[in-house]
Amino acid sequence: MLAVAGGKGGCGKTTTTLGLGAALGRTGRKTLAVDADRDMPDLHVVADVPAEPNLAALADGKPVESAAHPPPDLRGVEVVPAPPATGTDASLSTALPRVADAADSVLLDCPAGAGPAAAAPLRHADSVLVVTTPVPACLRDAAKTAAMARALDTDVAGAVLTRAERDPGGVERLLDCPVLATVPAVDANAPTAAGDRRNSGRRVLAADAVGRAYDRLAAAVVSKHL
Repeated sequence: MLAVAGGKGGCGKTTTTLGLGAALGRTGRKTLAVDADRDMPDLHVVADVPAEPNLAALADGKPVESAAHPPPDLRGVEVVPAPPATGTDASLSTALPRVADAADSVLLDCPAGAGPAAAAPLRHADSVLVVTTPVPACLRDAAKTAAMARALDTDVAGAVLTRAERDPGGVERLLDCPVLATVPAVDANAPTAAGDRRNSGRRVLAADAVGRAYDRLAAAVVSKHL
């Protein structure tokens, strides 16, 4: 499993999880995107799928496919929403191993930060992508997330720079990992071919430049980390 983590909320973790999942789906890989963030569960919102059934159903013994929702107009990727905020790390520990072999690629959308909530899903991941914007404060927090992952013996596959046209330099040294992709900023309020019905996250993913960025990220991770 490949975790998608970051030091701050709003850095682009959820968009990257779904964007990478969609890109992997375009290559023909069956992909499962799992929301492991109980406190700020928004993967299902961005994906435009129901919040239930969710990861809690897997902890109760139900099959993975019962909680996997296909987003409209995204092929090859299904979304498992987060369990309720009242859940425990024990429920995650029960559910996450069940999704590990449920698809060709499994992505975990992790809580932000470097605390216990963020550590819980990282313990189950084989490797992690660290997502950050080029803002110094976000980069510093991303470095803490990368350090936490290494302390848990989770391989840091690389970094994803969001809202950035290019690597400003120094990021690889700070995070001690390669920058695998830069994802440009786009206007989430700009009109799309799908009209105004899409939420802001899906509108970002609808941008051609963003889709190409996640295609490049998929190519970078598929051979070594999935």
